[in-house]
Amino acid sequence: MMQIGSTIPAHNLHLFQARRAGFQCSGSPLNPLNRASVKRPQNLSTHEVTKKHLSNLEKLLQKQSKPNPPDPVPEPARNEPNINGETKGRGILEALSLARVWPEMKAAEEMSPRNLNRLQRLLSMSQEYSPRNILGSRWCEYHGNNDWTGLLDPLDENLRREVVRFGEFIQAAYHCFHSNPATSTEETQRPRHVALPDRSYRVTKSLYATSSIGLPKWVDDVAPDLGWMTQRSSWVGYVAVCEDRREIQRMGRRDIVIALRGTATCLEWTENVRDVLVPISEEIDEKSEGVNGQQPKVECGFLSLFKTRGAQVPSLAESVVEEVQRLMEKYKGEPLSITITGHSLGAALALLVGDELSACAPDVPPVAVFSFGGPRVGNRGFANRLNSRNVKVLRVVNSQDVITRVPGMFVSEELDKKLRDTSVGRLLDVLDNSMPWAYTHVGTELRVDTKMSPFLKPNADVACCHDLEAYLHLVDGFLASNCPFRPNAKRSLWKLLNEQKSNVKKLYTSKAKGLTLNDLHRDMSMSSCLPSPS
Repeated sequence: MMQIGSTIPAHNLHLFQARRAGFQCSGSPLNPLNRASVKRPQNLSTHEVTKKHLSNLEKLLQKQSKPNPPDPVPEPARNEPNINGETKGRGILEALSLARVWPEMKAAEEMSPRNLNRLQRLLSMSQEYSPRNILGSRWCEYHGNNDWTGLLDPLDENLRREVVRFGEFIQAAYHCFHSNPATSTEETQRPRHVALPDRSYRVTKSLYATSSIGLPKWVDDVAPDLGWMTQRSSWVGYVAVCEDRREIQRMGRRDIVIALRGTATCLEWTENVRDVLVPISEEIDEKSEGVNGQQPKVECGFLSLFKTRGAQVPSLAESVVEEVQRLMEKYKGEPLSITITGHSLGAALALLVGDELSACAPDVPPVAVFSFGGPRVGNRGFANRLNSRNVKVLRVVNSQDVITRVPGMFVSEELDKKLRDTSVGRLLDVLDNSMPWAYTHVGTELRVDTKMSPFLKPNADVACCHDLEAYLHLVDGFLASNCPFRPNAKRSLWKLLNEQKSNVKKLYTSKAKGLTLNDLHRDMSMSSCLPSPS
């Protein structure tokens, strides 16, 4: 003070002393006399700053942070393990180990609180859906009135939401069957309880498929606990109708949904391999034969499951027609629609159901089929018959799914179309009438690809490429054929990780482990449902 005062004029000394208090409290590093004495509450140690950041990160991850210990513990070395385990957030970041996989800059980006928060949301069990917009007068367009022209590539957001919703109806059928696969005489008299994903719908009818062949009795004697695997009649799906007024107003009509699961029993697998084409009916429909005069034919095994009556239940064809006619009479005068959705075997049966319903009454509501991973069902005559009956079909196809290329010749529809436009076309038309494996697909195609998903391995196995949850995951992330996976996809990865863990990239399985998803392991151990054999 004496040195500074000696260099300042006396008449300005009182001004300097008046400001000196604020200057001294600021703790400026320019004042050498105050460096040791000034308290700096804002300048925390590196260890405390790190703990504070990790605490904020835990709040973003919606976890409760442990209270800070009263006495600070010296920060461990960077390359040494944290012996005391003082923060759970540090364990999370160490478990991710992103720096080993990506470059440093990208790893830093992925470890940001925003990306970690989004990843935990995707890995959580709680489903998050895209908002349901009002379809109103456009419901016919989304139901396939114009064969979904202009809605598939790029994929319309409203259509994406509807396709995923119909796929979840099939998942409900899978879960209901595997919760109780055996068929008893008592339950056939009333509909099963199905945990529908959409509470605005109510199940009105249970559907059963019956095989025309049976296994020897000694098979049941050897494995009595697996009798459901060899039973001829099995629960295959349900009929549900929308009863919520707000949902009816949003969709623009009252919707009747028919959901069908895929293959589950031994006899259903046996029917799948009976792949010879047979006439769909004894009567010849001249309108459906088309210009080439082809008789409609379908696979023998699919038709058997569709038309065969059981000992205690009617055939699938009879049950569907009876229930839909009853609902049409009950809601007569209202705008109605019939939506049939199925996966794998259920996709094949859905086409037969659509064909049957299209002619069950003179004033049938619009019929649309949404299929996932469906095989070929019939010949070109059958395709012409569905088109003539105005049955709209949207096939969701995974490019890596082998099931969508069988039965029949292992040739894509694109190549078949090119050959028919050449001089070889007439020869192929002749072969269609004589070959027992002249199959062709029906309807409009929405093609997705496993390799487009950033979460699935590009070399995922056959089971993953055909899995229904994988299909819904790919549809939810699909933007267009020339665009990458949708960055704001909302569908949870929990079920995909649960059913296809070996096909999910190791990076994300490690993240799931690092994020300590205890709910995932608890529900996997407590689940009473068998995994889908599809």
